[in-house]
Amino acid sequence: MSQNGYTLTPETTTITPGEPTDFRFTVIGPDGRPVTGYQTLHGKKLHFIVVSRDLGGFQHLHPEPVGEGVWSVKLTLPEAGAYRAFADFAPEGGTGLTLGADLHAGGAYEPRALPALSRTSTVDGYTVELDGALTPGASSKLTLKVSKDGRPVTDLQPYLGAYGHLVALRAGDLAYLHVHPDGEPGDGRTQPGPEITFYAEVPSRGDYRLFLDFQHEGDVRTAAFTARAGELPTPATASSPTPAATPSASDSHGDHNH
Repeated sequence: MSQNGYTLTPETTTITPGEPTDFRFTVIGPDGRPVTGYQTLHGKKLHFIVVSRDLGGFQHLHPEPVGEGVWSVKLTLPEAGAYRAFADFAPEGGTGLTLGADLHAGGAYEPRALPALSRTSTVDGYTVELDGALTPGASSKLTLKVSKDGRPVTDLQPYLGAYGHLVALRAGDLAYLHVHPDGEPGDGRTQPGPEITFYAEVPSRGDYRLFLDFQHEGDVRTAAFTARAGELPTPATASSPTPAATPSASDSHGDHNH
């Protein structure tokens, strides 16, 4: 909730499942006062991400300032349970920060298991395929390919300054990871699909949940994946006659990082 003297402070404390709520919050700065100056990043001054604790639900919202450092956003938590909210921003004169806060929608609920590992996600008639592996401690290249009705989508529309926006969260503690797009619309080399490339930096082995927002034909859709970082390679058998002919796991890891 706090980093570098900045703290995310929700003002709304009661959320009823299934009902739209005017959710309000402030970011308190190192001087103890609400922050009022923000840099514009990815087309917005503040990005607000809300996920269920079991990582089954995801919302990417954009609050509006209502004065004196207070932000307001219409938030609907679909069902009872525990949620995590993230404010992603950069204060004027400072560096980018991601601050979190726990939210609760009252009522009985049963936490669900993490969705199974997946390389394909379908949403509203679109299919998104994930290529690439997450490597702990290194920048990992992830390529997502978008198609509709079996045909590659080659006219994606810019969303938040890119042809896609990817959020990565670690299962368990819901650590929010920074993911960087490769290129941007209008740079002369980045194509509007079907492939969107990102670089993700994951700190540890384990399972991660990836959420891709992309825009096509005027609507933003979200494709979700579960990926695992740090899968061990299949060990070579002791009777292998030519162990030197194949690079070792450490050699391959070094080449990937390099």
